[in-house]
Amino acid sequence: MEQPVIALVGRPNVGKSTLFNRLTRTRDALVADFPGLTRDRQYGVGRLGPAPYVVVDTGGLGEPDDVTYHHMQRQALRALDEADVILFLVDARVGVTPGDEALTRDLRRRGKRVWLVMNKIDGVDADVAGAEFHSLGMDSPWPIAAVQGRGVTQLMGAVLEDCLGAAWAAPASLDTADADSDADAEAPDEPDAPIDVAIIGRPNVGKSTLVNRLIGEERVLVYDMPGTTRDSIRVPFERDGRAFTLIDTAGVRRRSRVSDGVEKFSVIKTLQAIEAAQVVIMVLDAQQEISEQDAHLIGHAINAGRGLVLAVNKWDGLIAENRERIRRELDVKLGFLDFTRPRFISALHGTGVGRLLEEVAHVHAAARRELPTPALNRVLEDAISAHQPPLVRGRRIKLRYAHQGGRNPPTIVVHGNQTRDLPDAYRRFLINRFRKAFQLHGTPIRLELRTGENPYAGRRNKLTPRQQKKRDRVVRRNRR
Repeated sequence: MEQPVIALVGRPNVGKSTLFNRLTRTRDALVADFPGLTRDRQYGVGRLGPAPYVVVDTGGLGEPDDVTYHHMQRQALRALDEADVILFLVDARVGVTPGDEALTRDLRRRGKRVWLVMNKIDGVDADVAGAEFHSLGMDSPWPIAAVQGRGVTQLMGAVLEDCLGAAWAAPASLDTADADSDADAEAPDEPDAPIDVAIIGRPNVGKSTLVNRLIGEERVLVYDMPGTTRDSIRVPFERDGRAFTLIDTAGVRRRSRVSDGVEKFSVIKTLQAIEAAQVVIMVLDAQQEISEQDAHLIGHAINAGRGLVLAVNKWDGLIAENRERIRRELDVKLGFLDFTRPRFISALHGTGVGRLLEEVAHVHAAARRELPTPALNRVLEDAISAHQPPLVRGRRIKLRYAHQGGRNPPTIVVHGNQTRDLPDAYRRFLINRFRKAFQLHGTPIRLELRTGENPYAGRRNKLTPRQQKKRDRVVRRNRR
């Protein structure tokens, strides 16, 4: 049987995202004492209760107090259309509001199973607070405190038993330490596993538009206003038989311009999305100059070892002069990105977007490629023959052999002597040779240099006093 879909709806700031995090046992939804924080649909796998299910977090409804309200409403209504069960959250401390009444009328017209959930009962009399909500004409409200978790497990047991039948309501709950360990265990590196792709960039460069274009529907909210996306939204889908998970992130501005607490948490979620992804699509705005913030974001992705796809958006309609300008800026300001090539796209019109996922798949495959040790050593020998390592204190640096030290990103370990003195220019030379030989396009390469133990280290301490005096005389004579 398919897992039921449970949608969380309610006015702004009634605790939907807090309950979402409690049910999924994650921190995927951004939570703050700030009305209208959630704007997009957020999906998660329910882990609290007697059976598996899908839970959907939505933006606040009923009170249009945000310029993006109508866009948020469309997102929430799509979640209601998909849902099998609706949890209608209300605030026990505030009581019934006109927004609750309006939302109740809309939910009745949909004809779906609706549970009235009274949140924030900590510190109030649940019976007294619940009496007021009987005026909505629904079943008795179910009292919970999502922050502390009071009543949440009992609620989900009743919801799932009602939805799936008593046979599904097994005594063993998923809310156990064993379930946590299973859920948090690292999944095996399967070749058909979904590719996690984080889409990052500055505000208003078209990240959400690109997500909607890639999946072919209005999955995330798009509005012509910087900072529309506040949370990191995960969107799983398939293309040509290959599974992907797109992670739409909030735009990241310069630190000096970030003062709002919610925006600071949004930036943290974006950086966490980069760490969780396998490939990163960096979106640039062709109508703006490439900024220092763009370079910082790209540098963070490279330092995290993530494969990189560079998407220059809003390319349609640019005159030849501006196109040449952006190409020059790419060469000058992002010259360190010699391992990837830019893709010029228009997320709004779809130009060039179809090739992005092909590029993502190629970059992901390159990052996970197995590098045979004999082939690595042949490339190393050819590189040394073409260009010898430099001399250090009159002695030649010797690089003896190489082997693979890891994948995603590819890590190559080179053994030799005096390797810590190898210049950065020669390191880049070796990386470029390995990249070209194994076609490691789009992924950073980590080169680890290791020096073996010196067999003569400490020999001075083993000399006899007579040998030591003789050695010192020779050293003084050579110095003269």
